[in-house]
Amino acid sequence: MLDFVRNHTKWLWVILFLMIIPSFIFFGIGDRMRDLHRETKVASVDGHDITQADWDTAQRRLTAENPGLDPKLLDTPQMKYAMLEQLVRQRVLAAAVAKDHLTVSDARLAEALLSDPGIAAMRKPDGTLDRERYAQWLAAQNLTPEGFEASKRAELATNLALRGVAETGLSSPAQADLAMGALTEQREVQIVRFEPKQFADKVNVSDAEVNTWYQANLDKYQAPETADIQYLVLDLETIKAGITVSEQELRDYYKNNTDRLGSKEQRRASHVFIAVPKGAAQDEQDKAKARAGQLLAELRKAPDKFAEVAKKESQDPVSASSGGDLGFFERDGKALAAPAIAEAAFKLGKGEIGDVVTSDFGYHIIRLTDIKPAAVPSFEEVRATLEDQIKTQQAQRKFNELAEDFRNTVYEQADSLEPAAQKFGLKIQTATGVTRTPAPGATGALGSPKLLAALFAADALEKKQNTDAIQIASNILASGRVVSYVAAHARPFDEVKDAATKRLIDERAADLARKDGAAKLAAWQAQPDSAQLPAAVTVSRTESRGQPPALLEAILRADSARLPQFVGVDLGAAGYAVARVGKVLPRPAQSEDDAKKDLARYQQLWSTAEMAAYYGQLKDRFKVQIVVPKPAAPSP
Repeated sequence: MLDFVRNHTKWLWVILFLMIIPSFIFFGIGDRMRDLHRETKVASVDGHDITQADWDTAQRRLTAENPGLDPKLLDTPQMKYAMLEQLVRQRVLAAAVAKDHLTVSDARLAEALLSDPGIAAMRKPDGTLDRERYAQWLAAQNLTPEGFEASKRAELATNLALRGVAETGLSSPAQADLAMGALTEQREVQIVRFEPKQFADKVNVSDAEVNTWYQANLDKYQAPETADIQYLVLDLETIKAGITVSEQELRDYYKNNTDRLGSKEQRRASHVFIAVPKGAAQDEQDKAKARAGQLLAELRKAPDKFAEVAKKESQDPVSASSGGDLGFFERDGKALAAPAIAEAAFKLGKGEIGDVVTSDFGYHIIRLTDIKPAAVPSFEEVRATLEDQIKTQQAQRKFNELAEDFRNTVYEQADSLEPAAQKFGLKIQTATGVTRTPAPGATGALGSPKLLAALFAADALEKKQNTDAIQIASNILASGRVVSYVAAHARPFDEVKDAATKRLIDERAADLARKDGAAKLAAWQAQPDSAQLPAAVTVSRTESRGQPPALLEAILRADSARLPQFVGVDLGAAGYAVARVGKVLPRPAQSEDDAKKDLARYQQLWSTAEMAAYYGQLKDRFKVQIVVPKPAAPSP
């Protein structure tokens, strides 16, 4: 045998070559071509390529972050190109941040995070962040605290790169007045509309003409693609419904959380306030303090006159009329303008008057008027609430444990949802006639654009396999599979005949309207006195009076040196419009407040222009190249 191999090596190589190469052609090349496609350069910033894979990832992220948007809107060439431009912008600003060594401190990051109401709500009673809840909240979004905070820090640094430019723009009131004057310029016009409905009774169409038009416009009468589906939902509420809590667990939880369940001690006080601005001259501070000391001595001799003195002497415009009453507040003093008042009040006995208290606003004489002790509700009063809290906590932990297993099960056993249903005790749900976008009023899984997009992906339609587990909301995962599919198709002519007839008549009526309008324009331009026009109205860019944008633009672009003059505008399906532009109206005198608003608006517009120009410079600095050709604007 070995002799045979040695003697026929050449022929064996030929046979192996013929066996291996076809396999490579049919299998290896396809995979490699896909890899090459993903590695294809679509743009570059600062010498670093942006690949097709980067672009695809950005598109998927945008879809995931905007579940309410129709996926078809995000799938147009124009929108995809806009995503690429946004990706380039992110890379350009990131390069600027790195090259200019812009950094964001931990304190600034913490401030930005806690400005998010969702994160701020996760604070503990002592004011610190509940890290466990924070991590769970991020995990539900497939994020980690480290990754989320790094992303937020990068976003803040990027804002620093642009904010300096936006805040350095200078513009004078004269510049603002000139620019805003052009924006708000008013013109007096007389407008005649030639609308299709005025010509509809002059149009007659035969069934044959309608059928011909229908055949040429089948795209206007497409029945959408539909699918019959099965789906599973793993959610917190389902898990929670299966959890029972023992009486001992409830009592232990109550015992360990009495501080959180009860209300804190509150105190009520009144004050006499002598105001002195922070940073005032020393003699002014001494005078105010002396007056406070004098009043304190008087009140200690006659404490029952506290309310009377407060009404007469206190310089607090809010509380003076009510005898200085500040209401109830807790030890932290958050309900008060000056927390020092709370600190002093919690050292007093009921009815006592304390020493003069200094705050950033002046001097306070405080009398404690009431004490509301801390109170803890009984176990029976909060039993139902505690049970719900414990179930929610346990369900959250269990959901976090099951989520990854659920994802793996629907993926690994992709030919059926039955294994996952049995494993997790879920019911397979069904729906018929499902479309690529949520039906009006659809909720839950059927109202999720993300799940529907996965169901209508080519792979799911062709192979009828389970989708990945999709997070359709916080603590809700769903997976589905297509049972049957009907592609989009043109509706039969008999079904849409009436609608097609109306559209054809509308088209021809609009054509007649445009022709008549253009003829009237020519006639009135030749003989202005022959025009029969309605009463004049006043329009501007900020007051369109309901006029179409194209008509408004034509009116405002008419040469002011040649007024009055006629202008005509083709409004497409809306017909035609002729306007006689009479005159430019003088700009009304502005109030000081309006002038300030105009200046602020102009400065905002100017800052936007400055940032756009700066970004253009950054693109040149970092040698931005976009290889992909920009798609043409969609036809109207």
